[in-house]
Amino acid sequence: MNKANFGFVGLGVMGHMLALNMERNGFTVAGYDLDATKVQTFGTKYPGKNLIACATMEEFLAALDHPRRIMLMVPAGKPVDAAISSLREALAPGDLVIDGGNTFFQDTERRSKELEAKGIHYIGTGVSGGEYGALWGPAIMPGGPQEAWLLVKPIFEAISAKVDGEACVTHVGPRGAGHYVKMVHNGIEYGDMQLIAEAYDVLKRGLGLSNKHMHDIFSAWNQGVLKSYLIEISADIFNQDDPESGMAVLDLILDEAAQKGTGKWTSQNALDLGAPIPTINAAVESRILSALKEERVKASAILTGPLPAITASPEAVIGWIHDALYVAKICSYAQGFEMMQMASREYDYHLDLAELARIWRGGCIIRADFLNTIRKAFLINPALPNLLVDPEFAQVVNAGQDALRQVIILATTHGIPALAFSSALAYLDAYRSARLPANLTQAQRDYFGAHSYRRVDREGSFHTHWTEETPVK
Repeated sequence: MNKANFGFVGLGVMGHMLALNMERNGFTVAGYDLDATKVQTFGTKYPGKNLIACATMEEFLAALDHPRRIMLMVPAGKPVDAAISSLREALAPGDLVIDGGNTFFQDTERRSKELEAKGIHYIGTGVSGGEYGALWGPAIMPGGPQEAWLLVKPIFEAISAKVDGEACVTHVGPRGAGHYVKMVHNGIEYGDMQLIAEAYDVLKRGLGLSNKHMHDIFSAWNQGVLKSYLIEISADIFNQDDPESGMAVLDLILDEAAQKGTGKWTSQNALDLGAPIPTINAAVESRILSALKEERVKASAILTGPLPAITASPEAVIGWIHDALYVAKICSYAQGFEMMQMASREYDYHLDLAELARIWRGGCIIRADFLNTIRKAFLINPALPNLLVDPEFAQVVNAGQDALRQVIILATTHGIPALAFSSALAYLDAYRSARLPANLTQAQRDYFGAHSYRRVDREGSFHTHWTEETPVK
């Protein structure tokens, strides 16, 4: 029997689809899962394919060519540690273990050090694109040692999405860099999705547009600067009817947004870094608010607000929402990319932001045409502190911010929540302000806690005796 070039531990949807993708691209793939049914399906469903189904871990390890390349597609957390534990003693120096799940990057940092001590290579890789992407070409974000990347480079380049002939995969950086970048990718994804949801809410509640009308609007938007996977699938969603009831599927879905944790991790880590990402945070908070369904229903009978019906010209409002969505999207991506810059310095990841924009153009959930513009901005200036000060983006934001203000005014006036839109504008206004009211905040801190402050007219730290009374601490 021929040895397998690559092996998967975990044959759920993602592991199964990635294995089929690899086999289609000319590799022999071994698969193992604790669930015997999944192993059996893997071995019998695709006759004639170069797939090796392994009933035991021993059989799986014996099926792999050396150095062994093993990808774990199991849930993040303890299952990853358990899978590594079951492999560790049987692996030899030079073998490679890859964690392809949505793992917290600090866990990857820890596992990298533990396996490095045994001479075993370890890669933590983000994989984005869902079931379809896994089968036909995802965006892949591997982090780990350069020599480990070289062991898997031809395989990952073969199975990844392609844009303009370029594979949507790159060696992101050392240790946990790959999972870190995937985490921020998902945070940006949260922001994108929430902005689109708020645009839908203004169109639906504010203008009373039908789903069919919104399908036409989003389809048109997907031909211009907003062209992206999320706009495309939103147009499709608006056009989908339930065959049993005849109603729109969207109108039958309960308004509670779930989350798996990567968006929350992005917000938590941003606080640790001191990175301002208010639009991503607003998206996380919006999902948390949506989960309070029972409370919201009760509150709706108690708390009053304005009527949501907008009387302004629908054509004008639709145009404003289009421009507002683009400007807010730029602000959200600017936050995510600046956060990655800060993390690159903090964790010594040496992230190439132009390369990240390049590989996100295909396969992944946030793929969008304007990532080409982001890539160009960082190619021109790799040290660009923020996308908002790139000349091309600055021109767009300066021209489109009035539309963002109009949409927020309409939403506020008519009682339609717009956490993400509002946070994007507040971020823009704060970032473009040469002076913020933080001088008063710092004065208050010095008043009650003698924390001192810096002055605009001289160097050093200063403290004022604001009162003769002893301050309360």
